[in-house]
Amino acid sequence: MPDTLTQPSCLDQLREMTVVVADTGEIEAIRRLKPVDATTNPSLILKAAQMAEYAPLIRKALDSVDRTGKTESDVIADAIDRLAVQFGAEILRIIPGRVSVEVDARLSFNTAETIEKAKKLIGLFAEAGIGKDRVLIKAAATWEGIKAAEALEKEGINCNLTLIFGFAQARASAEAGGFLISPFVGRILDWYKKSNPGTEYTSKTDPGVVSVTRIYNYFKERGFDTVVMGASFRNAGEVKELAGCDRLTIGPNFLDELAADNSKLPVKLSDSGKQMAKDKPLSEAEFRWEMNADPMATEKLAEGIRGFAEAQVELEAIIKKML
Repeated sequence: MPDTLTQPSCLDQLREMTVVVADTGEIEAIRRLKPVDATTNPSLILKAAQMAEYAPLIRKALDSVDRTGKTESDVIADAIDRLAVQFGAEILRIIPGRVSVEVDARLSFNTAETIEKAKKLIGLFAEAGIGKDRVLIKAAATWEGIKAAEALEKEGINCNLTLIFGFAQARASAEAGGFLISPFVGRILDWYKKSNPGTEYTSKTDPGVVSVTRIYNYFKERGFDTVVMGASFRNAGEVKELAGCDRLTIGPNFLDELAADNSKLPVKLSDSGKQMAKDKPLSEAEFRWEMNADPMATEKLAEGIRGFAEAQVELEAIIKKML
């Protein structure tokens, strides 16, 4: 008798309904896990930069900096931009899709400087022979970051608006024409667990899962093209509950767990085909009021920006020692 067919892994099933993105800066993990896209941030690059195997990439970035007439801080900033591009370029040798590269979090409240930094990064990728169609510029979804993305999108530079915690951020990002948003599922759960000790959340009632589901349905029903990419997972159950989402960016540990799981994975999110008229776009005042009314979104956005900024400062310290 023929052998019974083995159920495909949850990861293979997920890939049939969702674009899987690797949430890591570790090139070997990306090579092993074979995602379509990959996303990096200062924390991930900092972690990778402290690993011996990536020392040549750091040295290459440093050696490519023109120090003529530049202050030490300018040299360090340029080296970090080039390092981000070096990591991005190496990742793009492995994956077929795009890599997300983050703008310095300290520019999160400066539209003009976010635009300038984004254009510099795209220029550095161009020098490496990589077109802007393979890069997403990541910026925090502050009002200023969203306005920067709106301007960049009009110039053909696609953006990943990250640190999405509140519905107002997601909606304003779509209304601005952002290519992609990254709602942070696990960090939303963290806040609710801390604020409601003793409350048990299942994967289905997880506030982060509920938030992404609401955003996904709103975008589809109102005809927004902005891609929804769930991020920052705390368990594989969260991933499973968002199966069918446009994209999911998943850390290597959960990718491995899903690859070892051969249970049936049903579709959880899909476009119902229902169409509704778009709402009047949020004004800046309305956006800020909705954020102010949502303590979770306000606190987690601020915390996320601080965290990425701190990682940037640590990375600068490493680069300074190597100069």
